[in-house]
Amino acid sequence: MKNKELKILLSAPRGFCAGVERAIEIVEKSIQKYGAPVYVRHEIVHNKFVVDDLKSKGAIFVEELEEIEDKSRPVIFSAHGVPKKIPEDARGYNMTYVDATCPLVSKVHREAENLHRAGYHLILIGHQNHPEVIGTMGQLPKGSIDLIQNENDAKKYNTKNKKISYVTQTTLSVDDTRDIIKILKDRFPNIKEPAKEDICYATTNRQMAVKNIARECDLFFVIGSRNSSNSVRLVEVAKKSGCLNSQLIHSQSEIPFDLIENSNTIGISSGASAPEILVDNFINELKNRFTVSIDEVEIIKENVVFKVPKKLN
Repeated sequence: MKNKELKILLSAPRGFCAGVERAIEIVEKSIQKYGAPVYVRHEIVHNKFVVDDLKSKGAIFVEELEEIEDKSRPVIFSAHGVPKKIPEDARGYNMTYVDATCPLVSKVHREAENLHRAGYHLILIGHQNHPEVIGTMGQLPKGSIDLIQNENDAKKYNTKNKKISYVTQTTLSVDDTRDIIKILKDRFPNIKEPAKEDICYATTNRQMAVKNIARECDLFFVIGSRNSSNSVRLVEVAKKSGCLNSQLIHSQSEIPFDLIENSNTIGISSGASAPEILVDNFINELKNRFTVSIDEVEIIKENVVFKVPKKLN
């Protein structure tokens, strides 16, 4: 079986983005500074391997501040961002908190606030119940921001407001978002758009890298979690770009060796919250069964770094 030859096209860039690296570093440095345990509100990033690793170092994950029994311990807010009410509640409890919100998500928060202050009614393009969407909508008073999830929502959307503007979740499909925005601009020619695209550089780069190789692949695998928006989008992008046989490999996945057996070229990428060790482990599983050649196809070098808050240095 081992002599079956398999070509792997390894998509680059892939895996951790600067916001994820910063968030993980914030948890690790908080444990070093304050000792264990430190609490983290919501999964710091959407990846089970990362969360389990941080648990083993002394992080305790909760969904709400009320769950934290010892409020003298510090709490960290996840990379996805939180509604304004959460830091207010933490101050009410007299808790020490560290905000690990990705700076590119914080940028969208500030943008939304500034537009609201300037008298605009806001539209957020994003996915309902995703923590980033909850956080962004929670920056503004209720009723001053509406969620649009897809083209159908955009076609049906109605508002009496004369001044409207939109912002977007940072981890959406670039192409799908472009189509939604086109509908909104056709229907509301005066809609104000962000000065700079809200979809983050890492999401855009990973999608472009997958697009670049998908049509050459018989199968495409994205390593990442089911609740990771950017990972799920990468699977969609691979399918739309010519590899219909694309799937997510998450912590409970069985590797479909029967499908791989019938393929000559497979593509691999990983979501922005998936550590490279998961890609290595997946490739090692393939090497155990097949004669593998790997071609890493890089479309752009990433050199973005976000600093951790000063109080942790």
